[in-house]
Amino acid sequence: MKRIFIVLIVLMAMLGCAEKVRPSVLSGVSSTQLPTQESWNSTITFSDSGIVKAIIKAGHIYAFDNSRTTYMDSGVVIDFFDEFGKHTTVLTSHRGSVDEGTNNLEAIGNVIVTSDSGTVVKTEKMFWANAKQLIYSPEFVHITSPTEDLQGTGFESDHNLRNYRIFKVTGTAERK
Repeated sequence: MKRIFIVLIVLMAMLGCAEKVRPSVLSGVSSTQLPTQESWNSTITFSDSGIVKAIIKAGHIYAFDNSRTTYMDSGVVIDFFDEFGKHTTVLTSHRGSVDEGTNNLEAIGNVIVTSDSGTVVKTEKMFWANAKQLIYSPEFVHITSPTEDLQGTGFESDHNLRNYRIFKVTGTAERK
């Protein structure tokens, strides 16, 4: 019994002397290089007068104090809605950013915009101009719809993909 008691005292002493867990410190990284706000698997909702205009979902959202930009990565999905709150379009991309002053958006990497009517736009970079309610891209785009298969460099449209323009266009379309 005395031997068990001594073993217990030795074990307790060893556990009591164990190094406490300390927060890790990143060497060579200043605090200005780290985000001040960060969240995972989050949603941002944009509305105007109680009507939802867009919902952004991203695997990782982060911002810095010295910037008025919110960054998103790890998969971005943006649902757009019309002036009545009805869903119209979904945009997906690898990453993106939102200017907090203007609510303008930049989507980068395998950008796909799909309207509820079946039109699909694919490109590597797409922008949303909030004040003009316009999506656009200076990049190569490929558009497919029930009646068209078009390609070109440069694109702009309403976010519903009902009225769009392609610059330097090639492709085929059926006449109405």
